[in-house]
Amino acid sequence: MAIEIKEVCGRKNIKKFVVFPFSLYKGNRYWVPPLIFDEVNALDPKKNPAYEFCEAKLWMAYKDGKAVGRVAGIINHKANQIWNEQNARFGWLDFIDDYEVSSALFAQVENWAKSKGMRAVQGPLGFSDMDKEGMLIEGFEELGTIATYYNHPYYPLHTENAGYQKDADWLEYELDAQVSIPEKFIKVAQIVQERYKLRILQFKKKNELLKYAHQIFEVLNDAFRPLYGFVPLTDAQIEYYTKMYFSFIVLDFVSVVVDENDKVVAFGITMPSLSKSVQKAKGKLFPLGFIHILQAMKKNDTVDFYLTAVRPNLQGKGVNSLLFIDLIPKYQKFGIKKAESNVELENNVMVRRQWDMFPKRQHKRRRAYIKHI
Repeated sequence: MAIEIKEVCGRKNIKKFVVFPFSLYKGNRYWVPPLIFDEVNALDPKKNPAYEFCEAKLWMAYKDGKAVGRVAGIINHKANQIWNEQNARFGWLDFIDDYEVSSALFAQVENWAKSKGMRAVQGPLGFSDMDKEGMLIEGFEELGTIATYYNHPYYPLHTENAGYQKDADWLEYELDAQVSIPEKFIKVAQIVQERYKLRILQFKKKNELLKYAHQIFEVLNDAFRPLYGFVPLTDAQIEYYTKMYFSFIVLDFVSVVVDENDKVVAFGITMPSLSKSVQKAKGKLFPLGFIHILQAMKKNDTVDFYLTAVRPNLQGKGVNSLLFIDLIPKYQKFGIKKAESNVELENNVMVRRQWDMFPKRQHKRRRAYIKHI
């Protein structure tokens, strides 16, 4: 029977789109479900401020009346302007192991992109760098994180069969968090702190951290500007992400460095891993999901790195050492044994070099593909 592609409209149907992978990955111990309310809000034009400069379509594929796949098509006009491109993006891609289904989904995005005057389709990418990006191509037997996609091993085969080629790769590392900080590293941190008149902030209440939220995202915008596909976050997006994520932050797992004028120059936002707790919660905070998440925040042996950045004028000068001498003793105090780096671009040598002090293994690789149309 022919594959039927239907456009997804309205919040109720967006939720159906969001929960489709739950059946596709049922029983898979490596897949970490999304928090459903987060995903629905991200795809709702009334909620996500990225729609101010993006347009998007959502589609689901049906075979014999049964849902068998989904995909989002996105055009980020701001990204195209910054990078001088005419690209559409695909994201939220999931499908059964059926080439008819995957081909129909890719064709739907490509035809829509052509109708909008686009010349290429790339992905998996979201509206911004704050969304999940990159298709898993190595590490299928590693537990996922809530910040990344997990996908079946057949996805890359289907994607390449549809004519897509590598555009960029991200690497992920598992790090030994019980490492002793080398004396040389501590000395570098002391020298850097004195030379640039820097200090590490200590927070007792979330309101104290919230005062620096906007500055943190400004550093992020400056530091990430040259990275693949990055688009600086607007004030509306900064407010959106601050409200969404800062309520979850565990203060002991955040490090912020400021200069003599109390301006943020570097930060590291990390969290106790929520992977297993979100699996138990099945992507729902209520009625009982939040209990699993609260337990994971209090007792855990793994930490996830989410966002780390240093202002461009201080990069390569050892400022990141201050983040580590602040965070590593806290990890050890809380019984953290390992850390997940989450995604970093293969060609971002400076970021990859910062893990050299940790015993580590590179255990995952993910890819952004591109196809010229």
